[in-house]
Amino acid sequence: MKETTYQAKLLLQVHDELIFEVPKSEVDSFSEFVEEIMENALQLDVPLKVDSSYGATWYDAK
Repeated sequence: MKETTYQAKLLLQVHDELIFEVPKSEVDSFSEFVEEIMENALQLDVPLKVDSSYGATWYDAK
């Protein structure tokens, strides 16, 4: 992320979840960016599938 222009901040990692604070104007492109990075982090024999969601609160994001 340091090599991008995104203003997002990683707030928390909980097991297999990453919680970011992201400006509204960046939510869609940042979500695609993170999904792409996470799905291709390792070359495995099985695919890694990543879901993302967002909301004003953690409850809203589910």
